[in-house]
Amino acid sequence: MRHNKQKNPKATGRIRIIAGQFRGRQLPVLDSPGLRPTTDRTKETLFNWLMQNVHDAICLDGFAGSGSLGFEALSRGAKHVYFVEKTSQASLQITHNAAGLGCAQNITSYHSEFSQALQNIKQNESEHSLPINILFLDPPFGEGLLIPSLCACVNHQILATDALIYLEHESAVTLMHINQALNNLSQPYHLKPIKQHVTGAFHYGLYQLLRR
Repeated sequence: MRHNKQKNPKATGRIRIIAGQFRGRQLPVLDSPGLRPTTDRTKETLFNWLMQNVHDAICLDGFAGSGSLGFEALSRGAKHVYFVEKTSQASLQITHNAAGLGCAQNITSYHSEFSQALQNIKQNESEHSLPINILFLDPPFGEGLLIPSLCACVNHQILATDALIYLEHESAVTLMHINQALNNLSQPYHLKPIKQHVTGAFHYGLYQLLRR
């Protein structure tokens, strides 16, 4: 659900917006267990990949945490970003950061489980805010959330048929596993890799969603 106006949460860390309208702005974020903001280096690589695709895009920042990816997209000209974060204080911080940047009208923030947020997006949002062109999906590692969450996005029919999808996940999850799951949906899909990178124990990559 969306947040009502509440007292600003106590922030103990910061993220930096790298480029665009809000370049150089430092946003307060919570420093809490499990909150793992995408590093500046990874974020810069990702948005170099997305350079030609962000302007006027509708984006979904799933498992948003600090909202680092969604705010970077807004800074670079995204039309609207859905943020989904189940931790109440982190979700509230996203709302306050959007207000501080003056872009509150360009976001919808859901404090809920990911599956519930998808239902709300599908049921409650006006047609001009769909379909989603870019999906950022970086769930907590080791909880088996990546593949079910991606399949749920496809099943809810909120993604453009050629949507761009950024995935960040532990190395045990492979593209073969992901595509096997997508191929078993009632309407089969697959991910076509555009760019991929492996660093230490995790993978990140940009993919295009395509129908079989």
